[in-house]
Amino acid sequence: MTALLPRLFSDMSDWFDFDPMPRGGYIRMEDFLSDKEYQLRAELPGLDPEKDVTVSVSHGVLTIQAERREEDKTAHRTEFRYGVMQRSVRLPTGAEEEKVTAKYEKGVLTVTVPIGEPLPTGRTIPIGS
Repeated sequence: MTALLPRLFSDMSDWFDFDPMPRGGYIRMEDFLSDKEYQLRAELPGLDPEKDVTVSVSHGVLTIQAERREEDKTAHRTEFRYGVMQRSVRLPTGAEEEKVTAKYEKGVLTVTVPIGEPLPTGRTIPIGS
């Protein structure tokens, strides 16, 4: 029964103006944090990392965006998901954004973010009279 529910909702999405399951799919990932680095692994099988995958970091947020393009429509039925997928995560305190590296191997994207000493944030404001 649980295997039929996603297909049922997917088939019904043509009747309504919403799709309960994103067309592009969802990027599954896992992450690890140590004293020296934050490592994120994202499952992106069958993509060309040079054409289909973008990794960006801005203001403490790491974003992975991927696009799976549909090939010739010769199949009668497809359960593959096509379209744009995106996932963002907040980086831990002390993340060195300018030193982020990414590697794609056997369908898995590995992003490594070095962790340095946290920079002091905020400041005390003197009160004048």
